[in-house]
Amino acid sequence: MKTKPYAVIGLGRFGTSIAKRLFEAGQEVLGIDIDETKAEDAELFLSHTVVADATDERALTSVGILNFDCVIVAIGNNMQSSILTVMILKDLGVKKIIAKALGKHHGQVLDKIGANLIIYPERDMGERVANQLLSPNMLNYIELSNEYNIEEIMIPSKMAEKSLKELDIRAKYKVSVIAIVRDGEILVSPSPKKIIHRGDLLVIIGNKESLAKFSRLE
Repeated sequence: MKTKPYAVIGLGRFGTSIAKRLFEAGQEVLGIDIDETKAEDAELFLSHTVVADATDERALTSVGILNFDCVIVAIGNNMQSSILTVMILKDLGVKKIIAKALGKHHGQVLDKIGANLIIYPERDMGERVANQLLSPNMLNYIELSNEYNIEEIMIPSKMAEKSLKELDIRAKYKVSVIAIVRDGEILVSPSPKKIIHRGDLLVIIGNKESLAKFSRLE
């Protein structure tokens, strides 16, 4: 995986979880927080951390914020600071800004001032938990639209040791297998002759209703 530099502004629980995951995936991550204690705590698992006020344009410039391909604004409960930070990043010319929203109206403002992606942690986590309950074999998902998802689904036991051609998943379940995850490796665009083994995960694209039905197979 090619290394990309990321900056995460706000090292609370949400920001820290994102920063740590990116760093564990081999990416260069700079953590920024106005709270010295939070910045020091994050030093244990990030490339670099700095103590800075993200609402101060000179402070962001001094840490080299324009050297980062993507900046995640994960400021906690201070809506004003969040909005001002995104405005400054946009004015400075940061190419990709991802921002945490505290609610619908906050998200609308962030969208209007130029954030490229808005994340609603509480809502998204609620949806993820609900989807996990409704689709017990679904381990992860990416929402493509209101109707379609890409999901990582544990294969039903009855499908083990059969080929994709034999299973004919697309015709029977109206979803398409785009990859197989096996022993930590991803097999993209698997051949119809590929045999599915017990413990494999299928990466599947399809209508949410069809995916939910497939996930409930035993």
